[in-house]
Amino acid sequence: MKRKTSEITKDEIISYVKVDSYKIFKNKVINELKKGLNNKHRILVVLSGDNNRKIAILATDLIISFLYKASKFKETVKILYMYHDEFSDAVLRRKIINIITSRYLKIKKLNAKIDIAVYENSERFLGTTYQGLVLDLINSLRPIDIGRLIGIVEGGGIIILLTPKWSEWSERKNLFQISLTTPQYPEPRKIFVKWFQSVTLESEGVYIYDVDEEAIIKMSSLASSNIRKETIEIPKEIRFPVKLYELALTQDQIRAINLLENLINPPRKPMTRTTVILIADRGRGKSCAIGIGLAGLIYTLINVKNRVRIGVTAPTLSNVQSLMLLAMKALEVLGLNYNIIKKNGMVLEIKGDKFSIEYWEPAILNKINVDIAVVDEAAGIPVPLLHSIWLNFKRTIFATTIHGYEGAGRGFSIRFMKRIKEDKETNLYIYEMEEPIRYGKGDPVEKWQFRVLLLDAEPENITEEDLKYIEKQEFNYVVFDPYTLFTLDNEKILRSLFGIYVLAHYRNEPDDLAMMADAPHHSIRALSLPNGKIVAAAQLAEEGPIPNEYIDSLIRGGKIPGNIIPDRLLKHGRIREISYGKGWRIVRIAVHPDIQNKGIGTYLLTKLVEEARDKGYDWIGSGFGVTEKLLNFWIKNGFTPLHISPDRNPVSAEYTILVIKPLTDLWRDIVKNSQ
Repeated sequence: MKRKTSEITKDEIISYVKVDSYKIFKNKVINELKKGLNNKHRILVVLSGDNNRKIAILATDLIISFLYKASKFKETVKILYMYHDEFSDAVLRRKIINIITSRYLKIKKLNAKIDIAVYENSERFLGTTYQGLVLDLINSLRPIDIGRLIGIVEGGGIIILLTPKWSEWSERKNLFQISLTTPQYPEPRKIFVKWFQSVTLESEGVYIYDVDEEAIIKMSSLASSNIRKETIEIPKEIRFPVKLYELALTQDQIRAINLLENLINPPRKPMTRTTVILIADRGRGKSCAIGIGLAGLIYTLINVKNRVRIGVTAPTLSNVQSLMLLAMKALEVLGLNYNIIKKNGMVLEIKGDKFSIEYWEPAILNKINVDIAVVDEAAGIPVPLLHSIWLNFKRTIFATTIHGYEGAGRGFSIRFMKRIKEDKETNLYIYEMEEPIRYGKGDPVEKWQFRVLLLDAEPENITEEDLKYIEKQEFNYVVFDPYTLFTLDNEKILRSLFGIYVLAHYRNEPDDLAMMADAPHHSIRALSLPNGKIVAAAQLAEEGPIPNEYIDSLIRGGKIPGNIIPDRLLKHGRIREISYGKGWRIVRIAVHPDIQNKGIGTYLLTKLVEEARDKGYDWIGSGFGVTEKLLNFWIKNGFTPLHISPDRNPVSAEYTILVIKPLTDLWRDIVKNSQ
């Protein structure tokens, strides 16, 4: 009788786990985990190979060994397993791991739990805490999944990556790469995985084993020191109940909660507003501190107000789940009853008899009459809208990530806070949180994550010498080859380039980095100074001509990957000749934030137009959230607005507009007839 593919025999398990090289590797990993438990540091284990049964069995063996060790220190041990359920090989690996671990937990009666989920639901795990994480990357490597999920593992924990055969991984196509292609460019570049591997091989706290070759690729060592957590002290003079402060995990959170007490009293003349701003890298507990503080504000304010209404916003509902969960926990500690309203499994509103904490989209919050307005992940919202929220409410709280998968660097905080600091009618309180919540300072996995995804990338500092170059417009127009840019030799340039994008744009995700690397129709241009410093950068997408088989479908409302400008123009202009043109869509154009309004953007745009003409393109264009200042910039540079979206963006409150500059006589006529 033929056995099921997911059936596992004891002999098969033994044959894999008794291999000498694996035993050495496993012993090293277990010893490092012991150090990690003392240091509150995490380790990263990579199992690489094409033998699905073998890689699943060895992953299970490491999971079981970790569960056994961790259960001595934790009452409950939780591991999250993420995979792609649309691939039969991924389903097989998941089944094998689930069968063996379930059997082990039942026999040993360990208080442990393995949660299994698909990557489409990765957002739901933001703000949760696990001791272990297994990411099956064999079918796809999407950077935002790494950005979201690595941070949920606490100190002393393990992260296991399952990858294709290490020596062949970078030459294979994966699901995310395929999503970056267009009909005109069906083959993705294969760059990001090479970058991922290069950084991983150079990082500390990383252990890599080739399952197929039964070979150790990399082992490193954690420091053997005990990290003593800072003693938490509650201030003597507090207005919130002490029970709330006892929920804090770090002294940073204590200070943040204490800062929020400044919102209890309404501002007194000449002040008209009170604003609290919390800034931190990802994983420092700022959202949780705000959730606790909101419960404290409700507890104190319901004694003087009939009802306390708090409005919370962020780029997405998932961004506020940590805040909501800690607010609920704090309300329970205070004995305040509430009901919750959910949307797609996430908390949308917490509602009590005399209070509510409600999530609203950023563009809508200003229209809601609330006592306190809270903006979480403020870096994901345009600064003009943030300033509008600040001006519209007497009590406001802003939290922003400096470095993290949704961060925008320090430049954002500086730009955002500058106007508020200068306002003489605002009581302003600012605090930067530094201590990680889940793991110890100097955690090697966080360092790896930040480096591989460029989460802490920032442009270089501008000096007096640089300003002289800029004044004389001594720029070099640089055409980057992504194959050489995404290498360790050019890491400094890549970080500077990506840092400009991060600081200049309000929405950035790790996926943008992989798009730069692997999208076959994307290219990168920049302006550098004579000393090599990057001062401006542009990301370009080649669009058109539309393949014949798509044209009629698009006119009727069909879809095509990429090709945003010709697609929109064809749908709305219904001029068939639009299909045959080819041009550049400027995906992003950004100038170093310290030297804006000096003509640098116009200079770069002029060079882009020149190159587009030389290439024989028909047009060059862009699409963006429209503001008066931005639209004037494009019109001043000879671009014509051709299409505006019917609805505002729910995050930015802006309409999206397409602008175009025709480069041929035919396209000048097309643009003229399309207006």
